[in-house]
Amino acid sequence: MPLHDDPPNLHAVATGAAGAQRPTLSSRPRRAGFAALAYPNYRRFFIGQLPAVIGLWMQNLALSWLVLTTLDGSAFDLGLVNALSFGPVLLLGLYAGVVADRVHKRDLVNLTQAINLVLAAAQAILIVTDLASLPQVFVFALVLGVANAFNQPARQAMTSELVDRKDLISAISLNSAVFNVGRVVGPSLAGVLIWQFGPAICFAINAGCYAFGLFMFRKIQLSFVPQPGGQDSIQKLKEGLRFVRRTESVLLPTLLVGFIATFAMNFNVWIPLLATDTFGLGSNGLGLLMTGLGVGSLLGALNLAFSSKRLSRQRLYVSAIVLGAVEIALAFVSWSAMPLLVVLPVLAAAGFFMSTTTAMANTIVQGSAPDDLRGRVMSVYMTVFTGTIPIGALLTGVLVERYGAPVAIGLGGLVAGIAAIVILIWRERTFGSHPATTAPAPPAGHADRSAAANVAPVTGMSAARPASPAAQRSESPARDVRDAPAYAPPVASED
Repeated sequence: MPLHDDPPNLHAVATGAAGAQRPTLSSRPRRAGFAALAYPNYRRFFIGQLPAVIGLWMQNLALSWLVLTTLDGSAFDLGLVNALSFGPVLLLGLYAGVVADRVHKRDLVNLTQAINLVLAAAQAILIVTDLASLPQVFVFALVLGVANAFNQPARQAMTSELVDRKDLISAISLNSAVFNVGRVVGPSLAGVLIWQFGPAICFAINAGCYAFGLFMFRKIQLSFVPQPGGQDSIQKLKEGLRFVRRTESVLLPTLLVGFIATFAMNFNVWIPLLATDTFGLGSNGLGLLMTGLGVGSLLGALNLAFSSKRLSRQRLYVSAIVLGAVEIALAFVSWSAMPLLVVLPVLAAAGFFMSTTTAMANTIVQGSAPDDLRGRVMSVYMTVFTGTIPIGALLTGVLVERYGAPVAIGLGGLVAGIAAIVILIWRERTFGSHPATTAPAPPAGHADRSAAANVAPVTGMSAARPASPAAQRSESPARDVRDAPAYAPPVASED
């Protein structure tokens, strides 16, 4: 059930031989938050993914309901389904990033979307014919997880090729908004449909939504410039890992989202169990709780889209700390069995800060990666982000069975908040007042450019465009990052 949000400073447009297509802008005036929609390719991507995300959220809720009620599964079974959905990312995510940098990203996304379409349609048929079972659902989740292990780095990196660098935060925030519109609309529709017709219809609708998304994605026109040979997959993977390790604006946000995904984002397990065990709600009540989380997440995404000038790494860590505190509050109001009118606003606040934190981290990481490394960099980010979710899902399932959902939520928020504080302190002590110099020298395949030509103002979002394709293919050895020009300029202010 992978969903990810469900995140600029380097030019993120696909570059290559002369004449390669770049995003084009409409001449119409744009508001900052919707700037990405001025690009025809991004509009197709946006229109195609909106129904697909709604359908996927419907499928997520239907799958949880199928496991817990129709198939009479336990909290551990639900946690195992989540673990199998996200686990393949741990094994395949890094290699998938190498693949995403070698092939046309649009074609890879379309292939994995087609697999998801077939899976959704098959699951609907199995439910209608009474052939669905827990072992079969486990297999369904595993195959879905493998497809999404390759989908995620390609889709994340492709976003950066659909818009100009200066509008990347708009694109990522709108992606997050789409994700959270789906989180609001999908569970609400699913709750009503499951009550009226059962869970199978949600899988069937999701298959139809994927078909529409494939139709729109086929219209996206992107140039593809194959990378020059000479390096095997292992060497390419090492190059991406080396960049991540040496770049503070990639390494620390990636570590942060790893803790958040493990301990503070287990809502696919928490909310169904809160609905059934803590509050004694049916499918409509489950949909209401998921909608409350989605409303807050949507507001967080829109707030980030229209406040991009206030994006800062300091704000990222503060948002993560507040997320932990809000989840502790959610645990308290749930444990106290307070009315839903009290629980829903707290759940919405958790969604707001979850969406804000993950979208900011994504923006900073994507903006710090050069074009020909972005697939590998995002595969590391998504492997940590998505790959840690099965660990959290299994841990949550065990905690819920022993202590109940409110205790699991409170412990998750506490650990995530402490982790954010520790990473923030580590950043201040390790990188201090010179964070911009922590990026590595240009990796193999990039020209050595001067810092003066490459560093953007700290308070802004602009930076120089990348060197020409010919210059990008010239090789320069890695150097100590303290002696090298800043390769990845800051994407945001420091405070």
